[in-house]
Amino acid sequence: MRRWIVLALGIAVSAVFLYFGLQGVQLEEVARRIVGADLLWLLPSVAIYFLAVWGRTWRWHYLLRPMKRVSLRALFPIVVIGYMGNNVYPFRAGEVIRAYVLKRNAQVSLTGSLATIVVERIFDGLVMLIFVFAALPFAPIEADWLRTVVIFGTLFFFGALTIFLALAARPAYTQRLAHGAISRVLPAKAHAPLLGLIDHFLDGLKSLRSPRDLLMTLITSVFIWLTETTKYWFVMHAFNFQVSFFVLMIMTAVVNLATTLPAAPGYIGTFHTPGILVLETFRVNSEVAASYTIVLHAALWLPITLLGFFYLIREGLSWRSFEEAAKAAEAAKRGAESVEAVDAGEVRV
Repeated sequence: MRRWIVLALGIAVSAVFLYFGLQGVQLEEVARRIVGADLLWLLPSVAIYFLAVWGRTWRWHYLLRPMKRVSLRALFPIVVIGYMGNNVYPFRAGEVIRAYVLKRNAQVSLTGSLATIVVERIFDGLVMLIFVFAALPFAPIEADWLRTVVIFGTLFFFGALTIFLALAARPAYTQRLAHGAISRVLPAKAHAPLLGLIDHFLDGLKSLRSPRDLLMTLITSVFIWLTETTKYWFVMHAFNFQVSFFVLMIMTAVVNLATTLPAAPGYIGTFHTPGILVLETFRVNSEVAASYTIVLHAALWLPITLLGFFYLIREGLSWRSFEEAAKAAEAAKRGAESVEAVDAGEVRV
C-alpha cells in the first residue's frame, strides 16, 4: 500500500509541475516547432550521451573497487538496465535492480552496492552545484526561485557528503554507535542481521577513505555531466535559438536537482518544467523552450531505455526481476535474516 501512495504522490507532483510549466504556452505552436526541428542533430547527441553512460560505468567501477573489482565491460549492461528501470518503473527501481543484478552476476553485497549508488547521487548533486557556481560569472542568475534551489541544494548535498565522509573515516566508531543503539532498542535476534547490513553499507563507503578514489569519483562525475551538457548543446541546434554553454550548464544542474523529487516514471514534469523555466529566465521564447525540452527529454529517455530492454532480455531477466529486487531491498532495510536467501535466489522469467 505504501508503494502505491508514493506512486500516487509522484504522479501528483508531475501533474503540478506540468500545470505550472505549461501555463501560457501555446501547445499548437510547440507541436509545430517540434515537427519543424532539424532532428538530425539528435544523432550526435545520442552518441555523446552514451559516452556519458560509459563515464557512469567508469565511476561505479571506482566506487566498487574496495569491495570487488568488476570490469567495465561487465558493468556497462548493468548500468544501462538500471537507468532503463528508472525511466519506466516507479520508485527509482532501477537503482535497486542495478544492485540486484550486480549481486547475481558478481556476488557483490546488495547493501554495499546500494551504498555506492547513494554516493553517486551525492556526487551528482555536488557537480550540479559546481556547474551553477562556475557558470554564474558568465550567466548571472536573476530569478529568485533559482537562487533558492541553489541555496537548498548546497546545504543538502554538502551536508550529505560531510556525513558520509565522517561515516567512512571512522567505521569502527560508527559500528560501536550502531551496536549500542541496536542493543538498547531491538531484541537480541535482530542484532546480528542489522549489524551485518551496517558492515556491508560501510564497505560500500570504503572508496571515500581514499583521496585518490575521491578525486577519481569527482573527475568522472564532472566528465559525465559535461558530456551530458554537450548533449543539451547538440539538441539546441535542432531548434531556432541560441544560449551559451554556461546557460545549458545551469539548465542541466537545475533539471537534475529537480528530478530527485518524487515523480511519475521517467521524471515527467520534474524534468520539463525546470528546463522551460531556466530557458525563459534567459529570454528564450516559451514555446521554443517547451519544444526543445520535450525533444531533449525524449532523446535522453528513449535510447537508453531501448538498449536497457535489450540487455534485460540478454541477461535472462524480466519485469518479475524488479519485484524480486524490490523484495530483496525491503528485506535488507528490515534487517531480515532471509535477505541473503532472497538476494541469491534464482530470477524467474
